[in-house]
Amino acid sequence: MKKILLAVLVAALSVATVAQEISSGGPVVADYGKKILGGDPTTATIAKEVRHELLMLPWYSLFDDLEFNVDGRTVTLSGSLTSEHAVTSKDAKNVVKRIEGVEKVINNIEVLPPSPMDTRVREQAYETLSRTGGLSRYFWEAAPSIHIIVKNQRITLTGYVMNEGDKNMANIAASGISGVFAVTNELRVVK
Repeated sequence: MKKILLAVLVAALSVATVAQEISSGGPVVADYGKKILGGDPTTATIAKEVRHELLMLPWYSLFDDLEFNVDGRTVTLSGSLTSEHAVTSKDAKNVVKRIEGVEKVINNIEVLPPSPMDTRVREQAYETLSRTGGLSRYFWEAAPSIHIIVKNQRITLTGYVMNEGDKNMANIAASGISGVFAVTNELRVVK
């Protein structure tokens, strides 16, 4: 029940933000910080479809982070994918190209180099974060709220949490993992 309530709350916040920005004529914010320039209903529709298509990609996991910007009818894809999911980078571009209204797709997705050490750090980070305080709730959904990006044994936490305390707790937990050189906390607080 809590999982469903959290999903409904997050969806409502996202829709309310997009609707407010469209009505004010300013840039539209979608998916917790991705800027969508233009603010017209067509742009918001494209953004909604892009987000949906990216989340539906097979193999997209909490160890990957796909982001996008919509500027009119141009979509710029960015973020990081683990090397075993490199095919997803091409898939992402292909599914976005097929969205009605999209004229151009720029693919700036970084494919992370394969590394057994990075794989170990990813697994340890997931286990540590999911067992720390109330952070496990961010991993319950099919599309987890927290994404763990590891490159050269450096962790970057992306996504969103519900409060500053959870953001700080995630940072402390990730920093305590053996073999990690640095932790960058890019988690956003959604109120």
